[in-house]
Amino acid sequence: MTILGISFDPVDANAAFAKKFNFPFRLLSDTERKVGVAYGACADATASHASRISYLIDGQGKIAVAYPKVSPAEHSAEVLADAAKI
Repeated sequence: MTILGISFDPVDANAAFAKKFNFPFRLLSDTERKVGVAYGACADATASHASRISYLIDGQGKIAVAYPKVSPAEHSAEVLADAAKI
């Protein structure tokens, strides 16, 4: 399983954030908001921030589960349970 996080912040800010919170996964930068727009995390490239959403993508690169509203406290357990079913 590969876990990626994506935010609109620049690479250096994401690196500092990931280090501060000891993220066990890569945090990617989408400063042009292309991924955010494509996956529905924002309406357009002028958005100041992304909505908290996520997707579980299967081994063939297809979206298996969409999570349109994410609660950080419970989300990891929810995704792991869903991933075990795939």
